[in-house]
Amino acid sequence: MSLQTSNLNRIVEIPLSHIRRPIAPVLDYSKIDAMVSTMEGKPMPSATCSLEQAEDFKGQLPPVDVLCIREKGQTYYFAFGGCHRFQAYDRKAASEQRDVPVRAKLVPATRHQLKLYVGSSVDDMFN
Repeated sequence: MSLQTSNLNRIVEIPLSHIRRPIAPVLDYSKIDAMVSTMEGKPMPSATCSLEQAEDFKGQLPPVDVLCIREKGQTYYFAFGGCHRFQAYDRKAASEQRDVPVRAKLVPATRHQLKLYVGSSVDDMFN
């Protein structure tokens, strides 16, 4: 949960393939391993999550903040945080050979707001 979405209680599921992640992550692979294990029902601690916290997740990861932009009748999803959670979902999708749902909190945004994150490359993201 982030400061921006702490008051948003609605959690939705979005197919992993629908979420665009324009910035390359810097990853801690042991953290990803712990998240995958938690999703498989075998809670595992990591550097930032105790075993008790992992057990409280009951096989689910905390929702990811996702920007939701509606433009010309289309809905676009963008994420800039939650890199380790996304990598855990990527692994799950690969092991199950299917698109998997990502638990998310949607943050309504505009193209102009997205430009603050990605600069002039924003126009390339709506083609």
